[in-house]
Amino acid sequence: MPQYDKADIERRMNGAVESLKSDLSGLRTGRANTALLDPVMCEVYGAMMPLSQVATVSAPEPRMLSVQVWDKSNITPVEKGIAHANLGLNPIVDGQTLRLPMPDLTEDRRKELAKLAGQYAEKAKIAIRNVRRDAMESLKADEKKKEISEDERKRMEDEVQKLTDKHVASTDEAAAKKEQEILTQ
Repeated sequence: MPQYDKADIERRMNGAVESLKSDLSGLRTGRANTALLDPVMCEVYGAMMPLSQVATVSAPEPRMLSVQVWDKSNITPVEKGIAHANLGLNPIVDGQTLRLPMPDLTEDRRKELAKLAGQYAEKAKIAIRNVRRDAMESLKADEKKKEISEDERKRMEDEVQKLTDKHVASTDEAAAKKEQEILTQ
């Protein structure tokens, strides 16, 4: 039974690209984006919980996030969780709502964020190349076991390379778009 599975390879490469897009959505541009608070964890009811499980996050204005805490007793832990996330946001408590004004990004901070977007893209490309390497190794193993011919192996290696090129290009595209968004706000 051949080890090579094109659908699995494509699924794993898509996973790397989707993971990159998720990471990039958390990078702050000049606009308020609710995804910015996705990584925030709060210590409530004696356990660490994602912010999304204890409050509703919205962006009522382009430069403001609003966090509506469901249980009054969780306001302080939510405020601490946001502060510990090192997002550069200072919550303003307003009853059961926390308002988070988006500070202007300095030029240095913009460059830092753009560089971080590039690093995220590089990690995704490494993941994609690792999937390619695994695929190439399984193709060579299949050929060695006489389950596929040399011509089939070469044809399939070309397929894998095309998939790799396609996914690396979409990684570059997503990172370039995010860098442009960060630098032009």
